[in-house]
Amino acid sequence: MKIIVVGCGRVGSELAYRLYRKGHQVTVIDQAASAFNNLNPEFRGRKVEGELLSQEVLRRAGIEEADGLAAVTNSDSYNVVLAHLARTAYQVPRVVSRNFDPRFQSLHEAFGLQVVSSSIWAAEQTEQLLCQPPLRPVLSAGSGQVKIFEVVIPEPWQGRAVRDLLSEAPCVAVALVGANGAMLPAAETELKAGDLLYLSATVEGMEILRSRLNLAPEE
Repeated sequence: MKIIVVGCGRVGSELAYRLYRKGHQVTVIDQAASAFNNLNPEFRGRKVEGELLSQEVLRRAGIEEADGLAAVTNSDSYNVVLAHLARTAYQVPRVVSRNFDPRFQSLHEAFGLQVVSSSIWAAEQTEQLLCQPPLRPVLSAGSGQVKIFEVVIPEPWQGRAVRDLLSEAPCVAVALVGANGAMLPAAETELKAGDLLYLSATVEGMEILRSRLNLAPEE
């Protein structure tokens, strides 16, 4: 895909490099040449310096042939206008707008844009880690016979292996999220207190685990 990333700050530079690594043709626009220093040295896409709302700059970046555009500057006004222009004036098929300040999220929504709010997402994730129950369902399959559960590993299970937790229980470990990111856990993977373990399990399987983890039954 031919993708334009507008804004080469922390988000834009990381996004551009990720897209480039996946084989897309990436063009980055920023009005400050120094911003391109944020890009990974391995990035080999195009860089276009100039006024972000300039039609000439957008055309130089290839907006008329673009398959996607991400407006990820630190200005909600710029992002909304750029995303709206890309979608309506240039008919770019895939357009995403970054919401920088949560107070202005409604501005993006008013234009019907696909919007990503890193601040709101981070706050929600942090809230969940601080306040969520130690075990909660996140997805139900069929009529609820099988669910995906999120389990917060308690302190007594520090250093134990996944196999110890799941032994003889109708459960499958789906993902483990810890300090170093997410991974697909193996039977021998070591658990750490506070890790998030995602499990696919039957109701019976989760009752076994609930007892094993010494968690109170659901009300």
